Amino acid sequence: MKGMKDLIDKESRVPIYLQIEELLKQRIYLEEFKIGENIPSERELSEQLNVSRMTVRQSITNLVNNGLLYREKGRGTYVANPKLEQPLNGLTSFTEDMRARGMEPSSKLINFEKIIPPFDIGRELQLEKDEYVFHVIRIRNADLKPMAIERTYIPVKIFPELDEKKIMGSLYALIEARSHQKIGNAIQQMEAAIVSKEDSKYLQISTSQAVLIIKRTSFLTDGVPFELVRSTYRADRYKFISEIKR
Repeated sequence: MKGMKDLIDKESRVPIYLQIEELLKQRIYLEEFKIGENIPSERELSEQLNVSRMTVRQSITNLVNNGLLYREKGRGTYVANPKLEQPLNGLTSFTEDMRARGMEPSSKLINFEKIIPPFDIGRELQLEKDEYVFHVIRIRNADLKPMAIERTYIPVKIFPELDEKKIMGSLYALIEARSHQKIGNAIQQMEAAIVSKEDSKYLQISTSQAVLIIKRTSFLTDGVPFELVRSTYRADRYKFISEIKR
């Protein structure tokens, strides 16, 4: 970082904090700061750049908010893993999606039981009041790191022989093989939230961190709903993208 102060133009119309952001981004993209490594402290950067610590803090905070850096209390600031992008214009399972990215998907089963679903779940799955669903809770990992926790409801009549072993693979592949139908479409809702205390333990994040909550009801090609899943994604590791055409 020798000579960094010469890269800051205090006469420029571009605010100094934005210049520092761009400088740090370059160091990250050029892998001078590598993923998982800590960057110099605010004090070190302020001295090297000959600017105030408050200005440096603003730059770092913006990069943290954008997911390029992350802070660990009492330890420093580190370069984050790039967020995985999930297109919103396709319907794939978590397993299919991770394998397409060259990552190894895995799951940890937290709960598998047969229940009468809550009224709103049964209604969305078009069930009679006495019909059962499988209620499944899984932590979904990519390369052994937690990405999301899924709470899934599957009508028993759709897949009565479903068990704890079968659910650990790709549900979509199993459903298509059993029903001799393709997955048709889905209705999806998304919102941001602060992670719950329970989910923070599963996702290995602090209780103050943001998460993305996706609720999706999926249908076979004949219009029959076969799944309702509520997924809580780590916002620091995942982002959703959408192509919009006029």
